[in-house]
Amino acid sequence: MTVLALERVTYRYPGAAGPALHHVTLELEPGEVVVVAGASGSGKSTLLKAASGLVPHFHGGELAGRVTVAGMDTRKYGPGELAMEVGTLFQDPETQIVMGTVRAELAFGLENRGLAGPAVARGVEEAALALGIAQLLDRPTGQLSGGELQRVALGAALAGRPRLLVLDEPTSQLDPVAGDELIAMLRRLNEDFDTTVLLAEHRLERCLAGADRVIALVEGRVACDAPPAEFLEWAARGASELQTPGARLLRGVGLRPAPGVKAARAALRKHGLLPGLDDRSRAIRDQDRPGPRPARHGSVDPPALELKGVWHELRDGPAILRGVSLRIAPGERVALMGRNGAGKSTLLRHAAGLMAPTRGRVKTAGRVALLLQNPTDYLIHETVAQEASPSALARAGLEDPARLAGRHPRELSVGEKQRVALAIVLDQGGENTDGDGDPPAVVCLDEPTRGLDRRAKEGLARLLGELDAAVLVATHDPELAAAFAHRVVLLADGAVIADGPVAEVLAGGTYFATETARILGGAGGALTPEQGMSAIEQQTRPRQGQKALV
Repeated sequence: MTVLALERVTYRYPGAAGPALHHVTLELEPGEVVVVAGASGSGKSTLLKAASGLVPHFHGGELAGRVTVAGMDTRKYGPGELAMEVGTLFQDPETQIVMGTVRAELAFGLENRGLAGPAVARGVEEAALALGIAQLLDRPTGQLSGGELQRVALGAALAGRPRLLVLDEPTSQLDPVAGDELIAMLRRLNEDFDTTVLLAEHRLERCLAGADRVIALVEGRVACDAPPAEFLEWAARGASELQTPGARLLRGVGLRPAPGVKAARAALRKHGLLPGLDDRSRAIRDQDRPGPRPARHGSVDPPALELKGVWHELRDGPAILRGVSLRIAPGERVALMGRNGAGKSTLLRHAAGLMAPTRGRVKTAGRVALLLQNPTDYLIHETVAQEASPSALARAGLEDPARLAGRHPRELSVGEKQRVALAIVLDQGGENTDGDGDPPAVVCLDEPTRGLDRRAKEGLARLLGELDAAVLVATHDPELAAAFAHRVVLLADGAVIADGPVAEVLAGGTYFATETARILGGAGGALTPEQGMSAIEQQTRPRQGQKALV
């Protein structure tokens, strides 16, 4: 039996100017792993909501065509009934958590199915072990980080072993290790239980190697439905924003794109283009490296933000920050990285004055603008136009703000909400002005790429580079760090374990590294596809008396 079938499905949200989906027809068979790709607002989340029955039962609107899940027509069966066959995880896991502890959350769905106590306990334990959250089982859900909440919500979706698993950007708040483990775990579930996986993701480099098909949406229509390698060739011809960094690197040196690090390395090696760490490709000079100017270390100017020996200790729990000392100069751009629970969000809250250290002190040169992980918390008006000025919306990378001006902000896609919230914290005009209207001395962003496509992330990186303020961004996305940052500060267990130039920290790693760096093994200190092409060109440039390799 086909697990999911859409037959000429067209859907329009209430009050929307046009349909979010246009005549979509597709089928998913048992055991398939299918990635949904597309720009923000292309219809990916709507497609997933249709598969889970939330469209139209929860959102209302107008639905034409037919959606069938495991033989059940979604017009006749609602999300509650479909949940027996469909496990779902959407972009905002904090809204999916309903119980007070992690153990109770994982058990909730199993108990609702009427399973006996031993079966519930086994299901909870297996889900916790599969996702690496066994240590969280007795933690209150209100004390979890965004990444921890995401894993708990996924565990609740997986506990009942659904036939169809619907995931909307499941790695968006996960650290690199947890993200890779999640993709591997999905593949294992798929192989062991024939679970069909429908996965929407912007960071395609994380999941293409394990996918059977890629469905690309453009303005609500299916523009491509093909195996990963064919999808990458299609993207190179007409949708460059959907290319992975590895595909851009291969195409830049004249090779066909291939999904995944292993396939890309094999292609380069086959053609003699995989550089080694010899004298000529060991490092790209700073003046040759595209991107931000080098940071000014040792400056005598007063810092924009300074933390000295900052601790944050819980009365009945562990220390979240452990003696953190950090100095950021005016205009400097810093990426704050580390695994889930390392203390990144807590550090940003201390910088903005939302939390006070139990020991140590925090000094700033002025106002700190902070955008936290959940953009919905910033949306308080009835229309987008009331939230921020048109110039701020445009500056935050929201395409065609006039088109969205009359929309209710909570009806936007997560990526659009993220950009509206960013506009709010940056806006210095009219009723949106914070305090006396002075621009912020420091801008802090917590996982700002959630829901953003590659083009929007490139726009965000440009925006961060144009700000006069110091910038501190907590992120799991090394591609973003390579695009905007002067430095990377790496946290582990609440302490700074690395603080240096971006290439020093990210070029030679496995988990905290860009896809280009992983493909090239750190050669040339290359982080971006363009830098990778330069490293390959240096390696293959003929020495005197030798023929060129390319």
